[in-house]
Amino acid sequence: MVNIISFVKEYWTFTFLPFGFIVGCYLDRRSDAKLTAFRNKSKLFQRELKPGEEVTWK
Repeated sequence: MVNIISFVKEYWTFTFLPFGFIVGCYLDRRSDAKLTAFRNKSKLFQRELKPGEEVTWK
């Protein structure tokens, strides 16, 4: 346990950089999942989709 703490103190940039990347990816995917509820519901794209037509935003 002491070795882990000393490693973090010594090399904090190498330990927090991957952690920040993982947290950023998680927040980005969560934001995309939240925005899928508003797909094709803006005033610009407000219309009914034809049968078999793909959504404009994935």
